[in-house]
Amino acid sequence: MLNTICARIWRGILIMERGREELRGYEQINEKIKRGDAIVMTAEEFIELVEQSGLEKAAKEVDIVTTGTFGAMCSSGAFMNFGHSEPPIKMIRCWLNDVPAYKGLAAVDAYLGAAAMSETRPFEYGGGHVIEDLVSGKEIELRAESYGTDCYPRRSLETTIVLEDLNQAYLYNPRNAYQRYNSATNSSDRILYTYMGTLLPRYGNITFSGSGQLSPLYKDLGLETIGFGTRIFLGGGVGYVVGEGTQHKPQSGFATLAVKGDLKGMSPEYLKGAVFQNYGTTLYVGIGIPIPLINMRVASTAALKDEDIPVDILDYSIPSRDRPIVKKSNYAELKSGRVLIGDKEVPSSPLSSVKVARKIAEVLKKQIENKEFFLQRPIELLPSYREFKPLKIKKREVTVRDLMMPLQELILASPEDEVKKVARLIVEKNIDHIPIISEDGVLIGIVTTWDLTKALAEDKHKLKEIMTRTVITAKEDERVDEVAKRMAQYHISGLPVVDDVMHVKGLITSDDISRKLVGRRAA
Repeated sequence: MLNTICARIWRGILIMERGREELRGYEQINEKIKRGDAIVMTAEEFIELVEQSGLEKAAKEVDIVTTGTFGAMCSSGAFMNFGHSEPPIKMIRCWLNDVPAYKGLAAVDAYLGAAAMSETRPFEYGGGHVIEDLVSGKEIELRAESYGTDCYPRRSLETTIVLEDLNQAYLYNPRNAYQRYNSATNSSDRILYTYMGTLLPRYGNITFSGSGQLSPLYKDLGLETIGFGTRIFLGGGVGYVVGEGTQHKPQSGFATLAVKGDLKGMSPEYLKGAVFQNYGTTLYVGIGIPIPLINMRVASTAALKDEDIPVDILDYSIPSRDRPIVKKSNYAELKSGRVLIGDKEVPSSPLSSVKVARKIAEVLKKQIENKEFFLQRPIELLPSYREFKPLKIKKREVTVRDLMMPLQELILASPEDEVKKVARLIVEKNIDHIPIISEDGVLIGIVTTWDLTKALAEDKHKLKEIMTRTVITAKEDERVDEVAKRMAQYHISGLPVVDDVMHVKGLITSDDISRKLVGRRAA
């Protein structure tokens, strides 16, 4: 027994040591590129070679594996310098095609975020579209305002610009190219509009992002070759990794990149403005990273296939940052177009383009083979661990419990109650909503003053003839803003407040919310 354990430990040590052994260095690879004899394969080609020849032989044969991804990357944008007008202006607000740019910078510097939306065409056009239009050579309307100073006397300007008019214009994206992604579905009975696209009710569809086995960061799972200074394919031009991206969490497979590149060398083929219906605008960004096979560990992750890359399918109907996992899946299953949830076959569709990702990997491969692209050893590798901190809400939020009408002030009725009797009670108590409960005290319906007015006109007698049986409800601990949104969504003015077994605990109305919240703020 002890000998067996020792043997396993020793084999593990040998595997680790072999993984650390250098197969080739950056200088050696770049020399081979100069000579034109570097062996370059796309990630998908390398996977096929490993299946045919085995990992060890493939790793010794191939120098570089190219990768690609093309998807919505909301944490993207561009820094620009407009140059000085005559007379000059210190811009405190500016707009590009009516899309506001951030102006908390020097006089004529600005940052245009991809997710910023047009003030005249929101949900149709945004910062991502401006960036695409600039790279396409289109003319952009620039508008700016100022308060005027002695050295910057101009107070406003309106003009047009094209990309070549700008002194500097570079893409700077704080978070791109997640190592892997969660996917999304929807168990509720309504359509959801999210950054994961439109989610149909009752598990009507699944959406997913990322390129799977082409994913740049998954091909170097241990982050041994990617870091500050890594040269990459970015938006059709050359870019660089400038550090870890925001929300970088590599220990869970969610590493991210911050990247930078000159917009003047990029192509609209790989930078596309886009809209997610009823959610907002974004920018599709094309990124490709060459992975040098410096050791067996890197080679082994470069050989990972779609079925090896896990994806959690989350229920986006739960309004929480910790959404429940509906199913543990992988890219192979998701890319098949059908996923089994329970006994239901659910269609799955990508939000990223695998076709364009594949093209990026091919283009990068050709650039290296044609001696147009050389590897850059990173100055500093990305961190392999980062604590991911949630935002703590330190002020107490107003909940339904704070504003609702308590149970003792309500009128509860049964389905058999007379319409005229309940109408008299509504007038006496000056209330508009009557929850209907069963003999066991369970909420089974609701009537309103409008229901009763109509019932009296139509000579109805019992509440069971007129009550609404599908009742939209609230819970005591819910935030008031969520409940107000629900009222607006269903075009109703009041919700019974219930516990987990549908016993009525109170009632909250739009009047309660507006009157009490306005009163609190005034106080």
